[in-house]
Amino acid sequence: MGKLISLDALPLVWYRMLIAVSIIFLYIKVSKIPLVVSKRLMFGFLFSGLVIAMHWFTFFQAIKVSNISVTLACLSTGALFASILEPIFYGKKIVFYEVLFGLFVVFGLGIIFNVEGNYIEGILLALTSAFLSAMFSVINGKFAQYNDAAVITFYELLGGVGFFSIYLLFSGSFTEDFFRISTNDLLWLFVLGSVCTAYAFLASVKVMKYLTPYTVMLTINLEPIYGIILGILVFSESEKMSPEFYIGASIIVLTVILNGVIKNYKKVKN
Repeated sequence: MGKLISLDALPLVWYRMLIAVSIIFLYIKVSKIPLVVSKRLMFGFLFSGLVIAMHWFTFFQAIKVSNISVTLACLSTGALFASILEPIFYGKKIVFYEVLFGLFVVFGLGIIFNVEGNYIEGILLALTSAFLSAMFSVINGKFAQYNDAAVITFYELLGGVGFFSIYLLFSGSFTEDFFRISTNDLLWLFVLGSVCTAYAFLASVKVMKYLTPYTVMLTINLEPIYGIILGILVFSESEKMSPEFYIGASIIVLTVILNGVIKNYKKVKN
């Protein structure tokens, strides 16, 4: 959808979050969920909203300057970043095999860097997006344990819209052209903001009550598998990559899956 929508990355994310926060607000009102939280929590939610907003911005910008396949392959590094951030935020010990798998991921990225040198900007943006996604998952893992998912989602999306609105306002970007959207873009934006953001965001926060941020990141990192396939089916010409790219991407994705299998085995054994 990021490629189907003709808008630039910043307005795309702004509209996406605006639609999503409006739907979440209606859900909260219908469900009669109280929105009152402490000032400390609210600031935490709003900051988290800025993190996820920047994640989406760098993600869509990476797609615009490179392509879907490159962006999604690099997004798989989110699990590596989560394995580094989780011990810092939760005071856990660094797991040796996670570091080893991280080196495999770096090796896979090295192959992609070497063969797709013309996509350097997109690769760097996608890696930044992966880091921000991991940071968001780790932060939200703490919030989700003691707070309602709908409330967290509402304030985070509101924070993202708010921060971007301030930037757009002072940069003079709120022009007539900014609000002139084609019917096709409006349709995809609504799908993106409702099903792919409001619902998906709410569901992902809820599952964090039961899953660790690292496990959530592993699940999210399956996205390259079906995302790259969809990209090839819809945008066949622009998504055709060199064989070396798919080798590098396969190393990254297989490492992520293998890590998940090992974690599940250890959990069952314990």
